[in-house]
Amino acid sequence: QLLVLLLTLPLHLMALLGCWQPLCKTYFPYLMAVLTSKSNRKMEGKKRELFSQIKGLTGASGKVDLLELGCGTGANFQFYPPGCRVTCLDPNPHFEKFLTKSMAENRHLQYERFVVAPGEDMRQLADGSMDVVVCTLVLCSVQSPRKVLQEVQRVLRPGGVLFFWEHVTEPHGSWAFMWQQVLEPTWKHIGDGCCLTRETWKDLENAQFSEVQMERQPPPFKWLPVGPHIMGKAVK
Repeated sequence: QLLVLLLTLPLHLMALLGCWQPLCKTYFPYLMAVLTSKSNRKMEGKKRELFSQIKGLTGASGKVDLLELGCGTGANFQFYPPGCRVTCLDPNPHFEKFLTKSMAENRHLQYERFVVAPGEDMRQLADGSMDVVVCTLVLCSVQSPRKVLQEVQRVLRPGGVLFFWEHVTEPHGSWAFMWQQVLEPTWKHIGDGCCLTRETWKDLENAQFSEVQMERQPPPFKWLPVGPHIMGKAVK
């Protein structure tokens, strides 16, 4: 870990001086646009299977009010069924132009608005206002997964569903886990706060949802230090 820190010393100095974060916020959407496109090609079947369940969650309005948490570039839009009214939330305002492009390519959806806010503080959204919340590759980089899941429960109506797809830590004691520990301090800066060793399944199991279903998937990219993924849903 010390060797990696020394090799990436300029990056850590920039972060210490407050110069890195603004730069990261600017370039990160472009990086995600490339990675999510490749990821969608690998995970298309699984994503379609997961998000096909949204069809049966129509609210009182006759449509599905859907919040995408940490929406990024809108890579999930193509998998949502027609009739969804999509609200997007992300703390990085630089994603908005990518969202506009994604919505223009997915006319089967109704785009509501883009909220610039962290997942831990969604005060701009009313209690029980959402039928569905979608969270993909987000809980790895938030400050507090516990607070985010509390906010998710608040904005979901009773019977509403959180759909998730998150990467988690490698098994403790494995070589892969050791490398995650070595790389994590540097990876957090490269990945805009992404933590490699989170046990996110525990946060979901402890969040007091009435039902949690999840399955594990191997990582889509073997050349990245991110570990296995968990995919599933949690019902309020």
